[in-house]
Amino acid sequence: MSQIYGLIGYPLSHSFSKKYFTAKFEKENIRDCEYNLYPLEHINQFPLLIADNPSIAGLNVTIPYKESIIPLLDTLDETARAVGAVNCIKILNPKSQILTGFNTDVFGFRQSIKPFLEIQHERALILGTGGASKAIAYVLKEIGVDCFFVTRNKKNANVLSQYTSKVFTYEELNEYIINAFKLIINTTPVGMYPNIGEVPAIPYQFLQPSHLLYDLVYNPAETEFLRQGKLKGASTVNGLSMLHLQAEEAWRIWNR
Repeated sequence: MSQIYGLIGYPLSHSFSKKYFTAKFEKENIRDCEYNLYPLEHINQFPLLIADNPSIAGLNVTIPYKESIIPLLDTLDETARAVGAVNCIKILNPKSQILTGFNTDVFGFRQSIKPFLEIQHERALILGTGGASKAIAYVLKEIGVDCFFVTRNKKNANVLSQYTSKVFTYEELNEYIINAFKLIINTTPVGMYPNIGEVPAIPYQFLQPSHLLYDLVYNPAETEFLRQGKLKGASTVNGLSMLHLQAEEAWRIWNR
C-alpha cells in the first residue's frame, strides 16, 4: 500500500510542496509514495480527512492552521510545544492514528538564515504574529538576537510575551525604529501569489544597505517587500531555501 503524505492549509494555490516532494520521489527513486494537497476551508474538517484517508503517514501544515491544529493532535514534540505552533504531523499506527506534532520551520529558518547574519543584525523586527512568527522568534531567541513583533492589533501582545517585551503596530514604525532594527522578517502571507502587488506597511524609505530583509514567502521569488528593500540597497532573502530545508526535516521525521 502506498504511503501518502500531504499538505493541509487554505488556500494552497501558492504552495510548491507537492512539486518539491514529487520531484524528490522521482529523483531518489522513492517508490510507493505520493504527496497530495488537502485544502481545508476550516480546521474542523481535519478529523474527517484523517478518518477517510488511513494511508496518510505524514502531513505538513501551513497558513492558517499552524496553531489551531494543536488541539486536534495527540501529542507534541518538545520544540513544537515550546514554539506553540506545528507545521509537521507524523501519524503513527494507521489503525489507532496517533498524531504527533512537530515544528520543522525552526530547523529550516535556523539553517537558511545562518549565512546572512552579520554583526549589525543583533535586533530583529518580525512582521506578523501567526504560527510561523513564533518559530522565527524561537530561533532568534536561541541564537541571541533580540526580536520585536509588528502587528496590526496590539491585543496580540500578551500572547507574545514569552518572546519579547515589546510589540509595535505598523503605524508606530518610524525612522528611528527602522534604523534600530537591521533585520526585518516578513512572516505574513502579504505579497504571496496571487496577491503579488501587496506589501507589508512598513516605511521603506528609511531602509539602508545595512538592512537584511527576509521574506518567508517564496512565491513569487521576489516579493514586493524584497523588491522595495533591494531598491534601498538592502540584502534580501526569500523563503525557498527554508521551504526545502523544512521539507527535508519533515521527511526525516516521517521516516525515522
